[in-house]
Amino acid sequence: MQEAGALIRKYKAAWLSHRVAFKLLGAVKEATGMMPQWDLYVVITTKLGGGRPTLELVRGALAGGATAIQLREKELPARELVELGRAIRELTREAGATFIVNDRLDVALAVEADGLHIGQEDLPAPVARKLLGPGKILGVSAGTIAEARQAEADGADYLGVGSIFATGSKGDAGNPIGLEGLRAIRAAVKIPIVGIGGINPDNAAGVIAAGADGVSVISAVIGAADVAAAARRLREVVIRAREK
Repeated sequence: MQEAGALIRKYKAAWLSHRVAFKLLGAVKEATGMMPQWDLYVVITTKLGGGRPTLELVRGALAGGATAIQLREKELPARELVELGRAIRELTREAGATFIVNDRLDVALAVEADGLHIGQEDLPAPVARKLLGPGKILGVSAGTIAEARQAEADGADYLGVGSIFATGSKGDAGNPIGLEGLRAIRAAVKIPIVGIGGINPDNAAGVIAAGADGVSVISAVIGAADVAAAARRLREVVIRAREK
């Protein structure tokens, strides 16, 4: 029993040290202006890009001012995903944009991405937080106040909140929570929120006004004929909405 108690205390101390380190790192990033910008968060899913090469979509989004890129390829083998992730890592680094990998912790670490985004059915957030370490970003999808609060308590750095509006880009998006749902979650947590689901230039301003720090899109950018122009227009909407 004494050995078991000592082991529990050891792991508890290690976890607390990790949390302290994470908070200190966050404070340093905030003080030095190194915190990520979430204005325009573009999710890359090649099958929705009109048959164009993945890196062409990424380059277009970055040229239009995307501040964050998420690689979300559910069907690619691990080796191909790593190769693609490394190429995107270089492009985002050159552009000064944040690079997030969806779901695959192993790939995020292998390609030295800035962080990982997980859904409610993916790797548990406390496990992901511990394995990522304090130097990486953890994003969690949330559609309710309870999910948002739990994610924040588990160490998430930001939330992907939605689906705000109806969307056909993600089959697992669930029922739309609307702007009222977004406002309720904004009031419940302190960490940054990126609105997701059915967002376009016509409704993005409302998402920002409801409390989101940025918007996350798929088809509105990578499904456009001119990816760079679509990204540029959407980011301009976000910036103007924030200035009001």
